[in-house]
Amino acid sequence: MKAWEAQIRAAPQGEDAGLYRSAGGIFLLCALALAYPFLSGEYTIPWDAKAHFQPQFAFLAHALHRGESPFWTPNVFAGMPQIADPQSLIFSPFFLLAAAIVPEPSFWLEDFIILAMLAMGGLALMAYFRDRGWHAGGALLAALAFAFGGSASWRIQHTGQIMSLAWLPVTLWLLARALDGRSALWGAAAGVSAAFMVLGRDQIAFLSVLLLAAYAVFRFATDAASWKTAIRPLVSGALAGGALIAVPLLFTLLLAAQSNRPSIDLDGAFKGSLPPGSFFTLICANLFGVDGPLKDFWGPPSQAFGTTDIYLARNMATIYLGALPLVALAASFGKRFLAPAEIRFFVAALAVLVIYALGRYTPLFAAIFHIPGVDLWRRPADATFLIGVILALLGGYGLSLLLKGEARANLGALALLATLLLALCVGVAVDKGRLAQVSGPLMIAAFSWALAIGVAIFAPRLASSQGVAALALIGAATALDLGVSNKPNESTALPPSQFDVLRAGTKNETIALLKEKLKGQPPDHRDRIELAAIDFHWPNASLVHDLDHDLGYNPIRLKLFEDTTGAIDHVALPDQRRFSKLYPRYRSPISDLLGLRYIATGVPIEEIDPRLEPGDVVEIARTKDAHVYEYSRALPRVLLPACVQRANFEDMMEDGVWPNVDFHETVLLEKPTMCRHAGTIHSGEARIASYENTRVVVDVVAPPGGGWLVLNDVWHPWWFAYVDGVETPVLRANVMFRAVDAPEGRHRIEFRFEPLRGALKGWLG
Repeated sequence: MKAWEAQIRAAPQGEDAGLYRSAGGIFLLCALALAYPFLSGEYTIPWDAKAHFQPQFAFLAHALHRGESPFWTPNVFAGMPQIADPQSLIFSPFFLLAAAIVPEPSFWLEDFIILAMLAMGGLALMAYFRDRGWHAGGALLAALAFAFGGSASWRIQHTGQIMSLAWLPVTLWLLARALDGRSALWGAAAGVSAAFMVLGRDQIAFLSVLLLAAYAVFRFATDAASWKTAIRPLVSGALAGGALIAVPLLFTLLLAAQSNRPSIDLDGAFKGSLPPGSFFTLICANLFGVDGPLKDFWGPPSQAFGTTDIYLARNMATIYLGALPLVALAASFGKRFLAPAEIRFFVAALAVLVIYALGRYTPLFAAIFHIPGVDLWRRPADATFLIGVILALLGGYGLSLLLKGEARANLGALALLATLLLALCVGVAVDKGRLAQVSGPLMIAAFSWALAIGVAIFAPRLASSQGVAALALIGAATALDLGVSNKPNESTALPPSQFDVLRAGTKNETIALLKEKLKGQPPDHRDRIELAAIDFHWPNASLVHDLDHDLGYNPIRLKLFEDTTGAIDHVALPDQRRFSKLYPRYRSPISDLLGLRYIATGVPIEEIDPRLEPGDVVEIARTKDAHVYEYSRALPRVLLPACVQRANFEDMMEDGVWPNVDFHETVLLEKPTMCRHAGTIHSGEARIASYENTRVVVDVVAPPGGGWLVLNDVWHPWWFAYVDGVETPVLRANVMFRAVDAPEGRHRIEFRFEPLRGALKGWLG
């Protein structure tokens, strides 16, 4: 057996085990200190964390505590299949558990779960170090750098990606342990952890799966034990994980086929590349003014660097994970550092991920783009999440060598390296005319590097006699560095009061007005509202307050809805309120059929729809946030026409022409034109008896000859209908809505969302 393989099978005993317990305690204390700005309530994680995920969290909790299914929501985009949406949190175990327990999840609870998951990942990384017999001090450094450095810190607002990232160290540890002991039980545990990661169904999960698969192949090929003995743990992991992800993955794949999600071509991926200048942020976190006002930002991508066609937010290119991991890596790098094959694997993986992240800046990305699955993702720069994980691991391993005396830090060489790196940053600032602006951040960086060099020199001396003191020094220095350099800023932390409209008990004037106006609707109505161009976090407020919004915020939308209405993923700015050929203005059959009654806009509505004419809408209020308008042509949610007019919906969407019909009397279907009332005016009636997320019950009195019950919710193949308990087809009506044949007389018609049945039906063709 090779020496390094023997080492990784020997877990620390005695004093070393005690050091790991101390290291774990110090990590948790440092984690509490670094998370305190959020846990104290002074700040909350902003942007997508609040604008998208907090409303999803609230909707999930509200549905569960009302005894309803959360698998479909009527509150955004005229209806969305939540069970298939990777960002709905339904398959996120910690959020699902919290939603089942807490009826009104707070901002604090969402932040706590995310921070706790990062801490979980940090502890798992420490466990991985422990199993390999590496020093507890290196494990402590790796855990802190992982959880509070790099993209995990600077992009913490991307809740879904953070969750996927948090499961990566857990899965790596369990997989490594399964292969170390050739254990089917640990293999199954690794499969479960990998499933939770994959259920994020995002680019971080995809890249993590590739990394872990490559690791498994590497171990399969290089372990001294027979490759045959690795089959059992790998198969048990695949079976356990596959059982958990099969159905959710089927839902998502079918949603992708039904959604707006375009294919990503190479040029599109190039626009998400990481500019090489971003790596300067490994040296100085705030070199480019990332944490200040947007007008002060000058780093890539920006005009100053000539990269105006790269579509990355400024914080996406910031990857600082502390000075000590880089100092430890530099001080220990050499033949001894690269001796373990496992470390060489991670060095190689780091190189591949850097090439991937750089995208168009390296000719090799074009080859990588042809790997199956890579073309599903539009942002190579997201690889910075995994780059941070591997740098944390390698830096921690380097410190382990220093603490064990297997490598020695050279003060002069490290000081020279730090001086050169900082001088390079100064040179860039001078070249761009920003030296005065960066003097503060450079002073902080100089202090951080000096502190890290001091730890690299003195911690090994302490480790031999005062191990806990060495751990305390490592933890305190790293926490201080990350706490100052990666401190809360407008990309990562904002006051909770800024998102008050997303609290269930908000006193917001606009929301209160809309709720009051919607009270006491007739039994055939369930009017919709629109929240347009108010602020970034407003579009999904409808999920919190159980308001039916015709739009929303989600990068995934049903293709039918987007093609019909022109809706894009967001409506925070006036130019994001898009119209389509078939829906060219607010006064439109689509607005009528949607039952769009109230429109709240952050600007006068004429700035959004210049084609408005007098009387199309009436302004009924002016609140602190919005102009509120009423659209009087909104139709009931349920209609009972007796006539059909045949229509080609695809042609209608292409040419934008509506037939001249009265929707009370006539429904557009893709079937022959006919009328059932034989020329007499029908007197049918439809009223909503019950309206739940996944079940809508309508009482119908159909006229002589019968009619068609139209439910003005978006059509989707996973909805089924029953007339007096007998199944009947759900027809696509009026371009994007639902209709069923209503026989003459009194009936109860029930619509049920049956996703598993619908998905299997779709999968089978």
